[in-house]
Amino acid sequence: MASRDVPVYSRRDRFDPVPELVGLRTECPVLRTELHGGLSSQVVGWLVTGSDESREVLSDQHRFTMLPPADTEAQSRRLQNIGNLLHYDPPEHTRLRRMLNPEFTMRRLRRLQPRIDDVVEECLDVMEQTGAPADLMHHFAWQIPGQTACELLGVPQDDRAELSRQLDITRDDGRGRARQMAAGRAFRAYFQQLTARQRRDPGDDLLGMLVREYGDEITDEELEGLAASLTSAGIENVASMLGLGTLALLEHPEQLARLREDPGLIDRAVEELLRYVSVIPTLSPRTALEDVPLGGHVLPKGERVICSAFAANRIAAPGDDSKDGFDIAREPVPHMAFGHGVHHCLGAPLARMQLRTAYLALLRRFPDLRLAVPHDEIRFRMPSSRVYSVDALPVTW
Repeated sequence: MASRDVPVYSRRDRFDPVPELVGLRTECPVLRTELHGGLSSQVVGWLVTGSDESREVLSDQHRFTMLPPADTEAQSRRLQNIGNLLHYDPPEHTRLRRMLNPEFTMRRLRRLQPRIDDVVEECLDVMEQTGAPADLMHHFAWQIPGQTACELLGVPQDDRAELSRQLDITRDDGRGRARQMAAGRAFRAYFQQLTARQRRDPGDDLLGMLVREYGDEITDEELEGLAASLTSAGIENVASMLGLGTLALLEHPEQLARLREDPGLIDRAVEELLRYVSVIPTLSPRTALEDVPLGGHVLPKGERVICSAFAANRIAAPGDDSKDGFDIAREPVPHMAFGHGVHHCLGAPLARMQLRTAYLALLRRFPDLRLAVPHDEIRFRMPSSRVYSVDALPVTW
């Protein structure tokens, strides 16, 4: 796809914003324009690139809704996404999230740490045995969040390979739209079966907990949707961060050396990588419920609004240099890599846990880790993709 056919909010130059996006952020942080945003046809709406303006939209659940306008393709697609928290407003969103919140506290998530440690080491063992060069995405980045999500949700070991295969097809545009849709249906059907098994015999995992504690308050469709959306989003977002985060460190050897010398910087490094890489370019669109003044404009009732997390995370307002460059030792800069407001990512603590563990283990196992191909041969995923990533990351050591 030619760059002119990709909306400005989906374009970037490897890790950096393109000049057009920088200009919008600094000169016109709220702009009326054509939006693509995953819709099959363009619509006229509002692009928000300013940090303050984005936070205002994302935190205002009374004047903005997650629901698309009625009688649109997006509205019909929403009916196929029952259980996905990104398609709900309060009070239904509040009801479902209240059930899930206890399982995503750090105290509860720590029980997964030993298994995450094992999964990371197993992946590194396979990479080492395979030998250099190896594709970090295949052997490492996709495997870790995939195994972690399956542990969280109670997916049996024997089912994981087929589930992974179906998810691979859904994210591979080269497979064709029909095959992708079929794989998506098979992926969702698997969670229908898993939900039915958990209803009969709830386990000690997340789905089992929901059945035992909230069985009469949550439908099978909601359970299926929660499981499918948590799995797909959790795997793709963390995998992309593991791949691109590693690449960012390799392309900034002075930062990589600092982390090797002082592993205690890992928490700051993870936050800086989340901000700098911003694998989610734009956050889920909102619809104005009334005429809303914002950034010197009035957003009319019923129009769509897209907030650019990438612009807000990477492009500072004039006179502010807090977002310049890449510095893993800096005081963490507030970012929206996990969203903002009531829809702030439920799995953020688990994602951070995986990133901390995986980055440190990778650098410890392979102290001479480096790219196995020239930088300009790394293929970044098409800019219009929902999640920014690389197709493969060949490394050697």
